[in-house]
Amino acid sequence: MFSRNSGRKTASHFCWNCSNDERPDMTKETVLSNARIVLEDKIVEGSVLIRDGRIAAISEGKSAIGEDFEGDYLIPGLVELHTDHLEAHYSPRPGVRWNKTAAIQAHDAQVVTSGITTVFDCLRMGSDEDGGFEKGEMRDMADAIQAAQREDRLRADHLIHLRCEVSSDNVLDHFQDFEKDPYVRLVSLMDHAPGQRQFRTMDQYIFYYQKKRGLSDEAFAKFVAKRQEESAKYATPHRDAISKVCAERGITVASHDDATLAHVDEAINYGVRLAEFPTSIDAAKASHGAGMSVLMGAPNIVRGKSHSGNIAARDLAELGVLDVLSSDYVPLSLLHAPFILADEVEGISLPQAIAMVTATPAKTVSLDDRGRIAEGLRADLVRVRRDHGVPVTRSVWRDGRRVA
Repeated sequence: MFSRNSGRKTASHFCWNCSNDERPDMTKETVLSNARIVLEDKIVEGSVLIRDGRIAAISEGKSAIGEDFEGDYLIPGLVELHTDHLEAHYSPRPGVRWNKTAAIQAHDAQVVTSGITTVFDCLRMGSDEDGGFEKGEMRDMADAIQAAQREDRLRADHLIHLRCEVSSDNVLDHFQDFEKDPYVRLVSLMDHAPGQRQFRTMDQYIFYYQKKRGLSDEAFAKFVAKRQEESAKYATPHRDAISKVCAERGITVASHDDATLAHVDEAINYGVRLAEFPTSIDAAKASHGAGMSVLMGAPNIVRGKSHSGNIAARDLAELGVLDVLSSDYVPLSLLHAPFILADEVEGISLPQAIAMVTATPAKTVSLDDRGRIAEGLRADLVRVRRDHGVPVTRSVWRDGRRVA
């Protein structure tokens, strides 16, 4: 049990991103009591002591001091590796660009209240006539993210994930804007050309690019031919160049939409650690067997199927080859999906499911200071109430400071 001297000290000024040295009058100790604490391998009822932003102790049993959780869950802060959510705030309609700082703040508020304390903001590298962003536009966005963090505007810890469209002729130009940026911790290699990976069949590609854009048969045929030519010309040299830079800088590399065993072999050769959204069970099994973390979308779990007609994430969970979940385009799905897996998939406990959104993604990108409730780690924590159905985020702490 903790002594009553472990009570909370209050402060007159709140600063999300200040260091302890800059916060001499801030909270030094906080006790979170009477919680169902989700550890790596079990759930215990008890309390957690936070001291100077770190988890100082875990105690089992009831306590009369601290913040009474009344039996709510206490889980690690969620670690989000792949979300396109910021892009939706910045470009909410075709041709519309929102104020970058306002877009970042709106995105940040939604991810934190979904229990996400570490978020890798996806920035798109490479553009063409079908979309994307101009050279320098994503660099400006990254600068705005970092400025917002310095100005204490953000509650989550924001890092950068560069989504590199290797079949684009200008992807290296965009990528070079980030050659010295320490916030870049994850890079994915993508090729969305027809006949490649996500779009193995023309039926899927026709739906995404002809029907949704209203292209005539002639215009669509020209579009397909151009994309295929670009993929044949650029994909391999761009993969080579980008993966080489990542190896030199210690940046985690992700493959994207691998469909075949040949794709997996290619990923192994590039030193890939994260297999994002494999589109076949064979590719998922091979990636997992090679030591990669297999990532699928949490919306896929919540909906029970892929929105693009590919494999269901639940099938991979049942086979034991699902390692990481990503909210992708719905932030709250990252909190919702683990409870569904624990409820509905035999052999997956709640601690195992929570690890898919906390410990495993953190380990995959070498963030060894978070993702688990253990002494000495960052006090990135979430209070969750869930009797049935959709869980509710009640409180969030990052670095031991209450942020929601």
